[in-house]
Amino acid sequence: MKPNYRRCISCRKVGLKQDFWRIVRVFPSGKVQLDQGMGRSAYICPQMSCLQAAQKKNRLGRSLHASVPETLYQTLWQHLAQSNPQNQV
Repeated sequence: MKPNYRRCISCRKVGLKQDFWRIVRVFPSGKVQLDQGMGRSAYICPQMSCLQAAQKKNRLGRSLHASVPETLYQTLWQHLAQSNPQNQV
């Protein structure tokens, strides 16, 4: 089976799908959530620099054509802190 490649919306790095976080705008509700559901998706590297740029420049919102709730960014920052204890935010 062919590997699935995706591109980070922040740093534009291409990599395997499982190396990224997936953020979804669920169809038809339009709710934006982390890694669940079918709909328009955006992928982001699990790195501090990518998450900072995505939040500051609204890259997730523009990519998903929807407003991204602040709670989702807080969840992503928590995941980042848990996965990289040396990179405390």
